[in-house]
Amino acid sequence: MAKPGTGPFEQIIRGTDCSLKGIRAGWCTQASLRYEICLLIIILPAAWWLGKDGAERALLMGSSLFVVVVELINSSIETVVNRIGAEYHELSGRAKDLGSAAVFCSIIMGVIIWVVVLVHR
Repeated sequence: MAKPGTGPFEQIIRGTDCSLKGIRAGWCTQASLRYEICLLIIILPAAWWLGKDGAERALLMGSSLFVVVVELINSSIETVVNRIGAEYHELSGRAKDLGSAAVFCSIIMGVIIWVVVLVHR
């Protein structure tokens, strides 16, 4: 929550700082996020090159970036669950499994979009 009297420019700066801290924390603690970001660095230029127009480029790039977004959300869920306690609990395991399933679905969605766009030609 923003401090009272904080202007929009300060809120943008503070929000950007928090976002960069989150990406840095994810990079340092989550191997899967590191792999996905490294792959994204390769995929984004490929999507730009392979897309024949703006819509195709947006689909290819957006679906690839979406995987990273879902991975960040999954990592935040895992962090909160781990904060609550290290002992096994069925609901904690379910929360982690659901987050992992969301990442899996986002990857499948990305693959489907890439295949459909590239085969459509």
